[in-house]
Amino acid sequence: MLRTPTGGAGSGTATAGDRLVSIGTVLNQLRDEFPEVTISKIRFLEAEGLVEPRRTASGYRKFSPQDVERLAQILRMQRDHYLPLKVIREHLDALARGEQIKLPAPGRRRDLLEGAWEQDPEPPTATRIGRAELLAAAEVTEADLLAWESYGLISETDGGGYDPETVIVARLVADLGRFGLEPRHLRAVKAAADREAGLIEQVVAPLRRHRNPQTRAHAEATAQELAAQSVRLHAALVQTALGIRLQ
Repeated sequence: MLRTPTGGAGSGTATAGDRLVSIGTVLNQLRDEFPEVTISKIRFLEAEGLVEPRRTASGYRKFSPQDVERLAQILRMQRDHYLPLKVIREHLDALARGEQIKLPAPGRRRDLLEGAWEQDPEPPTATRIGRAELLAAAEVTEADLLAWESYGLISETDGGGYDPETVIVARLVADLGRFGLEPRHLRAVKAAADREAGLIEQVVAPLRRHRNPQTRAHAEATAQELAAQSVRLHAALVQTALGIRLQ
């Protein structure tokens, strides 16, 4: 049974009797139940707005007991029910309002991914789309797509068709083209993305080979988290190189 949080991620409140602790102490408290948790994981959950520790004048994070319990609830929902962060946030907000929530049975990984859980608001998405669907969704021409494919920016899957995420890639490539960036200029971006994907694969590969089914299932969530962190790092590096103040 989940304990009801005393406040949401944005409350940032603690009573006088609460003992605020550092992120290292939080890590030690959580590792008894979650041996794979890391400081970067806690920081990622903070960046996603799921928990908001206090900050000292020097900028150090200080966590209340309520923050630690909230983190434990998040990690349990990920580990036991494979819930995406968006759904976890909704559940925690509901608990904070005193509402009851219904969690899927542990281990229902296939149902969750296919959108079969009755409370999942997002409909299942197609695993592949055809060429005509890609052109229509991205609002690009056949000539554009042929050019991007010739430079390796977009490619079909081994079984034919395209991943749904290819629509986003096509739109972004088209938008960059309006600034004069041609496909040949973007090959370096694609190569960097492939290298980053390779690094993430090195991290999650041992999880996918693990004998524990829960650990293998956790590999997908870990890959998503690392991908999100990689995108943030890339954006920060580009902005820093250009002298743009980070927002």
